[in-house]
Amino acid sequence: MKTLIKNGTVVNATGTARADVLIDGETIAAVLVPGSRLLGVELEARVDTVIDASGKYVVPGGVDAHTHMEMPFGGTFASDTFETGTRAAAWGGTTTIVDFVVQYPDQNILDQYHLWHEKAAGNCAVDYGFHQILSDVQDSSLTAMDELIAEGVTSFKLFMAYKGVFLSDDGQILRAFQKGADNGALMMVHAENGAVIDVLVQQALAAGRTMPYHHGLTRPWQAEAEATHRAIMLADLTGAPLYVVHVSAKQAVEQIAAARDRGQNVFGETCPQYLYLSLEEQLGAPGFEGAKWVCSTPLRARAEGHQDHMWQALRTNDIQLVSTDHCPFCMKGQKDLGIGDFSKIPNGIGSVEHRMDLLYQGVVDGRISLPRWVEISSTTPARMFGMYGKKGVIQPGADADVVVYDPNGHTSIGVGATHHMNMDHSAWEGFEIDGHVDTVLSRGKVVVDGGTYLGTKGHGRYVKRGLSQYLV
Repeated sequence: MKTLIKNGTVVNATGTARADVLIDGETIAAVLVPGSRLLGVELEARVDTVIDASGKYVVPGGVDAHTHMEMPFGGTFASDTFETGTRAAAWGGTTTIVDFVVQYPDQNILDQYHLWHEKAAGNCAVDYGFHQILSDVQDSSLTAMDELIAEGVTSFKLFMAYKGVFLSDDGQILRAFQKGADNGALMMVHAENGAVIDVLVQQALAAGRTMPYHHGLTRPWQAEAEATHRAIMLADLTGAPLYVVHVSAKQAVEQIAAARDRGQNVFGETCPQYLYLSLEEQLGAPGFEGAKWVCSTPLRARAEGHQDHMWQALRTNDIQLVSTDHCPFCMKGQKDLGIGDFSKIPNGIGSVEHRMDLLYQGVVDGRISLPRWVEISSTTPARMFGMYGKKGVIQPGADADVVVYDPNGHTSIGVGATHHMNMDHSAWEGFEIDGHVDTVLSRGKVVVDGGTYLGTKGHGRYVKRGLSQYLV
């Protein structure tokens, strides 16, 4: 099967160019001057399918490097399965996800890794890889890290919060970082001071402050900035590369920027919710409505300038990429577990379908450039997590993960026809995007076209990742 995408503007992280893209099977075969001929014959006559991208952008499929499909949390499970979540991803132009294998303290790491394969295999609409959560770092954990790297799991996440669930103490984090420095793994941290947060939560509930708004107040920016600094120091001590997930506070960005200025291999991701949403407007919504936006790290106060600082950090590369931390829960039967006690609200927002659109709106609004849009949503995630060359770029030899994006189109985000995640609400309902995902190809197969879903369960394949390609 040969496909020609003609007359579009190809956008890579390095720039833009008018070009045609020739796809042969699952791979990009060539990027050509528009109207190129082969042996004197127009390419259109030599292909099976032609997609006219006139007036549109042709970009590499999005890589969402932080998702939680079917994640067990707070007595329930994330509402998107690998089937529904990757289908929603495809609708939004994301063609690769990297999901987190969950390990609780009493669970065997390798058993959990194989369980996640069972969950995902034969169910995904787009390609997928895995990170590994380490919640109880023992000698067996360090041995398992080497085994998992051979399996293509080259990044490991530790938590500095959630006592009794995921929390690792500083000594455990140190040991894991030492192993990462030795075997080349990228070490990831959820950076919040869990002990401080636990006290603040207990004090708030004792005082009768039970509404969703207090979720944000009891996870203050100081707890994030302190933990970020502590993780950076442990990484500096061991020589491990460090990746800080879902950065939401400008003070945490400042810690990352300072470490990078010193030459340390420290990287940060933020998420759409920290670019657009706020403590005052969303978590402070009337009644229990704010539960829709309970996530950790929490939404920050707009009055303190966190959102603008995140956009600035994306422009200056103090923050390297945007993932979603997609971990959706329905209001009915899940989020409402926290009525009367905000600490029992399952933490998570669903965004896997909307990340590419929300970031493109940043281009429209003049916050980032067109190539930077591609860089933070596709190219850098692919490089950071050992997939670049096959993912994250429009070039010969790359997987034919391609999005035809219409800058003159429009997307209204909501629960109805424009919402395909397995949720009974949308954190983004009412957002208007000045652009539209028109056509999505996953490894050469058209999975979305003109408002029609053409993908199939099981098309997605496991991506065996290499070591990070972003390290100096």
